[in-house]
Amino acid sequence: MDIEQRIARLEALEAIRQLKHRYLNACDLKEVETIRDCFATGPITIDYGPLGIYHDRDSFIALYQSLACQPRVRDSHHGANPEIELIDADNARGRWALSYFNLDADTGATRRLGVMYHDAYRRIAGRWKIVATRSTILAEVVGQNG
Repeated sequence: MDIEQRIARLEALEAIRQLKHRYLNACDLKEVETIRDCFATGPITIDYGPLGIYHDRDSFIALYQSLACQPRVRDSHHGANPEIELIDADNARGRWALSYFNLDADTGATRRLGVMYHDAYRRIAGRWKIVATRSTILAEVVGQNG
């Protein structure tokens, strides 16, 4: 691999990391349009297990808004341990560990999850987008106030 190829590879890996971090931060901040922009348009696959499987970003966004965009809902997503593999110049896949914390500010109920994400990414018009994602819950702790 020559120096230009190595630099292109590093730039692609960093762009994918930034994409995933942007998505997770936008989820915490309830930035719906930023979340939407992290996914490709057209047919995609978002498999969030018990929350359902979605084949376009808008149906997933509708679910996200109904569940998370409530004043009582406080979320914290922390993605770590990325393993990103470039398949070619425009396609990649990745695996991420997620530590998720949810608080119902009205009741004090909490939920903590350990999740594994499996993602597929594609560079479209020069920008990396998520084209498939599947999350698997590895651990869950639910707490009640009082």
